[in-house]
Amino acid sequence: MFYFAHCESPVGELMLAGDERHVSGLWMEGQKYFGATLPGGAVEGENLPVFCAARQWLQDYFAGKRPEPSDLPLAPAGGAFRQLVWKILLEIPYGQVAAYGWIAKEAAKRMGRASMSSQAVGGAVGHNPISILIPCHRVVGSDGSLTGYAGGLDKKRWLLKHEGVDLSRFYLPERGSAL
Repeated sequence: MFYFAHCESPVGELMLAGDERHVSGLWMEGQKYFGATLPGGAVEGENLPVFCAARQWLQDYFAGKRPEPSDLPLAPAGGAFRQLVWKILLEIPYGQVAAYGWIAKEAAKRMGRASMSSQAVGGAVGHNPISILIPCHRVVGSDGSLTGYAGGLDKKRWLLKHEGVDLSRFYLPERGSAL
């Protein structure tokens, strides 16, 4: 059985999803692909221990602490390529960023391929079903653009600033996939 719960945050209301043991979704209100991997028939489970743990993780994160995503049992739904990209996202340290191109090279290396499309990586990053916990907000364009965040660029900027990233070296694109 799948469940959902709500959580208030400085970036707006969040919706958690999962089964009794794992977090499989975390979406911001208004996010692109909101609830995309939540099966039909999910029921409210506000007091499930896994959601209480996720809320505590989020409280700690928004309080400026640095909880590790590995502190929670995460189970994002997706194919092998997306799982690989999400695993790489989990390796981007708090307060740092990585470019889509770097992630593409890293994914290619781990897959034993000569190269990988940055656009394919962008698709996997954009479909990350566990925002914030799997830190897709830490991905930027190779040219220094803050692009490609399904939650919206205002929230991406907020999260990066919250983590202490110097935003002066980045720019907002005039058009792009996240606008």
